[in-house]
Amino acid sequence: MKNLAGMMKQAQQMQSKMQDMQEKLESMEVTGESGAGMVKVTLSGKTDMKRLKIDPKLIDPAETEMLEDLIMAAFRDAKSKVEAFAADEMQKVTGGLQLPAGMKLPF
Repeated sequence: MKNLAGMMKQAQQMQSKMQDMQEKLESMEVTGESGAGMVKVTLSGKTDMKRLKIDPKLIDPAETEMLEDLIMAAFRDAKSKVEAFAADEMQKVTGGLQLPAGMKLPF
């Protein structure tokens, strides 16, 4: 039973750390860029878009496809930064414990 009590304590600690990580992700913002910084997308740690900045020089009705591509690239850049940060934080919380395939936390 002593071992079970230790496991329960570890589970509670991990749950507390997960909650802290969730709060950290909710409050953080990450910016991705494309076009040498001419397009910037800022996402929350939960990948909700917070801001979109476009250099006015890019706004040309004849070049909408290029602008759309730059926006998508900036979004992907920001999202990959959020995912890398979340994976790093999860590694800290779980102490290297491998999650089952396909299980992504906290999302």
